[in-house]
Amino acid sequence: MRSYCILNYYRKLYKNVQVRKYCSNFDSQYETKIEKIRNIGILAHIDAGKTTTTERMLFYSGTIRSMGEVHHGNTVTDYMEQERQRGITITSAAVSFPWHGMQINLIDTPGHIDFTMEVEQSLAVLDGAVIVLDASAGVEAQTLTVWRQASGYRVPRILYLNKMDREDADVNACVVSVRDKLQATPLVLHHPIVKDGKLIGLIDLVTRQEIIWTQGRGQNFIRRPLTEKTDGYDWEKTMDSHRQLIDTLSSMDDQLAEIIIQQESLDNIESSEINAAIRRCTLEMDAFPILCGSSYKNIGVQTLMDSIVSYLPSPLECNRIYKSFGSDLAARAFKVQHDDQRGVLTFLRLYSGEIERGQKIYNLARDKSEQTGSLYVALADEYRPVDKVTAGNIAVVSSLKATMSGDLVTSTQTSAKRARAQLSSWLQEPGQVEELMLPSARQRLQNLDTEPTREELAEVLLGIGTTIPEPVFLCSIEPPSAAYQNALETALAELQREDPSLRVSTDDDTGQLVLAGMGELHLEIIKERIIREYKIEVDLGALQIAYREALLGNGKQTLTVDRKIGNVRQSVKVVMSAKPVKGISQDKILRLDKSADSAANLSHVHPRVMQAIQQGVTTALRHGPKLGCPLVDVQVTLHWLEMGRGTSDSVVTATVAQCLRKVFEEAESVLLEPVMALEVVVPESHSARVMADLMRRRVDVRHIHTRHNNRVVDCIAPLSELLGYSTTLRSLSSGLATFSMEFHSHRHMSPQDEEKAIKDVTGF
Repeated sequence: MRSYCILNYYRKLYKNVQVRKYCSNFDSQYETKIEKIRNIGILAHIDAGKTTTTERMLFYSGTIRSMGEVHHGNTVTDYMEQERQRGITITSAAVSFPWHGMQINLIDTPGHIDFTMEVEQSLAVLDGAVIVLDASAGVEAQTLTVWRQASGYRVPRILYLNKMDREDADVNACVVSVRDKLQATPLVLHHPIVKDGKLIGLIDLVTRQEIIWTQGRGQNFIRRPLTEKTDGYDWEKTMDSHRQLIDTLSSMDDQLAEIIIQQESLDNIESSEINAAIRRCTLEMDAFPILCGSSYKNIGVQTLMDSIVSYLPSPLECNRIYKSFGSDLAARAFKVQHDDQRGVLTFLRLYSGEIERGQKIYNLARDKSEQTGSLYVALADEYRPVDKVTAGNIAVVSSLKATMSGDLVTSTQTSAKRARAQLSSWLQEPGQVEELMLPSARQRLQNLDTEPTREELAEVLLGIGTTIPEPVFLCSIEPPSAAYQNALETALAELQREDPSLRVSTDDDTGQLVLAGMGELHLEIIKERIIREYKIEVDLGALQIAYREALLGNGKQTLTVDRKIGNVRQSVKVVMSAKPVKGISQDKILRLDKSADSAANLSHVHPRVMQAIQQGVTTALRHGPKLGCPLVDVQVTLHWLEMGRGTSDSVVTATVAQCLRKVFEEAESVLLEPVMALEVVVPESHSARVMADLMRRRVDVRHIHTRHNNRVVDCIAPLSELLGYSTTLRSLSSGLATFSMEFHSHRHMSPQDEEKAIKDVTGF
């Protein structure tokens, strides 16, 4: 009886207060309609809190029973051993969870610049994204990179200011950095509520409600409307921000502007009308909502999930290019992974149609049909077998041998032809080409010599993959003994298929295997994975900078080869020249001389022989005359070709390569070194020493500004001067400074720096 009275007392107390418990028991058999699906990615600078936010989302949706922490190494999405040890995300992970009758398919991506390829692959298949910012730092270096990538793929975004519990968190400073650095219009939807220096909740500027998180692990919170009578100053401040939000929205959204004109007031607009306007502006990417919270302190994650559902698009509201497939299967591969038990797993984002277990599919990029094996739905590294996956979702299929990241697959070759024809007819409409263009498609179209037909344009738009960045570091890799050589080559082939930014080649002179990657950490992780996953105790050689070479002048040479190999006479005569051409595309490197005599001579060259010449050009460009580094920005012209009967293609290839080496020596070359965009954040007390050290590293300082009590130095620095920089910076700043860098460009070296680089590489 006593317990009943107590229960009744609390029931009366909270009768008029809305309490929401965020721990959903979602029926796994629920068939989610495509309009109720949200495919989103979480993108951010390193250590902004992406993985912690994802972990909270999984917990509040009822997908997991307890929350893991990055520093404890027990989160769902950081499942690799190296991720758990280092506390960073290395590979993207896909998870699905329910939220208020909707389904959110989420991809957690790495923040470290060495793994930017993972972000690029994921962005190609996202409908929307959450950009997580550290509220004490605002827009950081890697935030700019992921923002640029997301803009290229035209992905609508919302921004989440995480770590609002920190003393130096500043919403206004973050808003200014979004406006200035990202050139974006921010829509501030939350104000933090801080009591006794502690974050306890948020003010929702759309509904003008106070949201206070109560006891427990963040599952419960109380919503209370603010009133002028009881809240005074907070009410006035909220109303000012509310009016400012509506004013900003009305300047971009005509429907909301009409409602304001009819009502002649900014104060009585329905919350549903404001939310609809925010959604329209977000989908058009005219403006970007800014939300607040602290994932680690379990505040603001549920409101973020509500905003994902409210403001980001469903699969029906984007991806028009795939609507050309109608009801046929259209899916893009965005991740390849090798599993010990299941073999090669390929992650597919389905845009239309459905895929069944054991179904045959056709790959448009490879022009090849493949048989799928088992079909799964992924929760990070756990895979649940299913019989069918429908449009809008992410499927994992086994047994695909040729499909790579970025490839588009459909059910049959007939479906592909039908889609191309449909897309070609759509491209007649004005403005359609620009609307459907992706960054890699734009790059490929720029490389074409002639204006493409609508059919060719459709082919490029549909069959395109992701753009692979150039590596900046090289090192040799050695197995413990010759017995492991084949096993190592197999391991590297598998890792290269998983991670296209990893390049593996064999040095012509030494026969050594050479790895090329995006950074020191990237290559270190590859080594650890080979040791842990493939049980091969490999050794990496000293890291080398991936220099390039460029020609200084023009050159022209003639080479004749006439010798007997076996019983067949092999004779070739070639005349070739080369000149520097800035920014030349891959398919324009080799050109044929169009003058009368040369054109007559070259008009009868067989396509097979032309392929052998192309191979010779590619081989020659791999090794420049100065340091044996790849040559860039070079155009090669074939003037003359004579071949004896029975001459093999390999002799033609070797002759072309040998002739071009002579041309390059005549033209002379200069070294190009990779330079990095470097951002250093250092406390004022240690900034003098760090600046003095930077000046010794040949840096070009672009901008210095103050953020709280820190000095932020934005500069361009040669990569060769940044080897082991983290250790130096730690000792100079007593461990208080941080830095981030990304590849900027290749630039010419001075003769003194070039001499030093050659000595470092060759030893003399």
